[in-house]
Amino acid sequence: MKQGRIYIVFLLLCTLAACRPSNTDRGKTIFNFNMDEGLTSMDPAFARNKNALWIDNQLYNGLVQIDDSLHNHPAIAKSWQLSADGLTYTFYLRGDVYFHDDALFPQGKGRRVTAGDFAYSFGRLIDPKVASSGSWIFSDKVAGKQAFRAVDDSTFQIRLKQPFPPLLSLLTAQYCSVVPHEVVAHYGKDFRNHPVGTGPFQFKYWKEGEVLVLLKNKHYWEKDAGGHALPYLDAVRATFISDKQTAFMEFIKGKLDYFNSIDGSYRDDILTKSGRITQKHKGKFQLIIGPYLNTEYMGILVDSNLSIVKHSPLRQLKVRQAINYAIDRNQLIKYLRNSIGTPGTSGFIPEGMPGFNAVAVKGYSYNPVKAQQLLAEAGFPHGKNLPEILLSTTTTYRDLIEYVQGQLNQAGIRTRVEVVQGASLRELIAKNGVSFFRGSWVADYPDAENYLSLFYSKNKIPFGPNYTGYNNPKFDVLFEQAYHIADNSKRYELYNQMDQLMMQQSPVVVLYYDKLVNLYQNNISGFGRNAQSLLVLKKVKKR
Repeated sequence: MKQGRIYIVFLLLCTLAACRPSNTDRGKTIFNFNMDEGLTSMDPAFARNKNALWIDNQLYNGLVQIDDSLHNHPAIAKSWQLSADGLTYTFYLRGDVYFHDDALFPQGKGRRVTAGDFAYSFGRLIDPKVASSGSWIFSDKVAGKQAFRAVDDSTFQIRLKQPFPPLLSLLTAQYCSVVPHEVVAHYGKDFRNHPVGTGPFQFKYWKEGEVLVLLKNKHYWEKDAGGHALPYLDAVRATFISDKQTAFMEFIKGKLDYFNSIDGSYRDDILTKSGRITQKHKGKFQLIIGPYLNTEYMGILVDSNLSIVKHSPLRQLKVRQAINYAIDRNQLIKYLRNSIGTPGTSGFIPEGMPGFNAVAVKGYSYNPVKAQQLLAEAGFPHGKNLPEILLSTTTTYRDLIEYVQGQLNQAGIRTRVEVVQGASLRELIAKNGVSFFRGSWVADYPDAENYLSLFYSKNKIPFGPNYTGYNNPKFDVLFEQAYHIADNSKRYELYNQMDQLMMQQSPVVVLYYDKLVNLYQNNISGFGRNAQSLLVLKKVKKR
């Protein structure tokens, strides 16, 4: 038996026995991290949450990719052209990109990626039979699968119904990854746990809720600046410890190489109230704080056609506005976030996203007097006769929502907090099953249109991510008008108008614009500071 095979067998035995590989085993480097909210799928057509994005980013590639500065760069497409009318994009593909080895390919060797694979992958996103959570990114932009055309093996075209200036940014979304048609056809829905892509790592093993193992793709096409093959790591191992404090202790013990986000239960142990690392942990690991395109908010279902809304006090605009004014976001950031983040007093578009404008878009600041005035105007003076409101969240954000609950109670707005498992809450939100919920939106692609798409009426459930059921014809007109404006500054003006219009009607309560808080062991280098938190591991080194 060859040494490489011996190592793979050893790795799987360690996995099954739930032991942790050492930093190096026979010269092999394994990167260990944890995903506390689990993993639902490794099919990029369902890359709708952070953990799916993290794993899909290791397994797949698309036509284009973004760098840490949010600039677009070639990936499988080495170049592209846009027609004069802004409707047809032509992409010229590299000829050295191959799918991961799989038994379904001849001799088990991964075949070369062709334009036909992209036509299939993109067409699959809008296929109703697939029911992709990412169908909305193309559904209103193309006339059908015929819009995706393989001119020849190395030339791929997209034909739009109308111009869409941010298309290249949209194509960086994990939804737009390329997959092999024969493998997807063979496994069907089970492609979720038998993924085959072109990325720097390939799938090896997944025991749901316990462990996931990815191995280095030895035939990966990208190289570093010195011409050396990527990735540097030999394997990636993810655990699924649901309790973040337990996972953090694993990091402190050196059993995890990376830890993302800091939970309330141990935040004060790591960070001072001013957001600096405490003396206790100085020098013990690397603390990286950076921009994060993530808006943390509470969503309010406002579609009065839904039975869950018809008798809810949240259907009244003034009640929703009173909720917005009743929350002290500055105190929230200082005491619950240890100064990590920016109070959400502008719109839904987060700080750091091109187009964010705190001057042009005014949200809600803490104003308890105004909150009381609005409640009285709505017929509930000091909250009298206002029915109790159910607010749904997950365990990870319980402290945050209990803070909000306390603030609302002070204003006379009684709430009951319901704690639900992450996957269950996401399912309820996706089916309009909860009327008031904590949510977050991390950019699928670095254009503010991605955030505003949550309020476009044609993206209502089940067609897209309009989880609040917001419907405003004026907003829709502006949203569609933005398709025709190639000039970024002018398009951003429209974005600001839309954001302001939506905020005035309060289908959301923007709590804060997040920041990345990443912890790395001192022997880890080469990590990026991607504002989308994509967990780019292809250039990571472990000493």
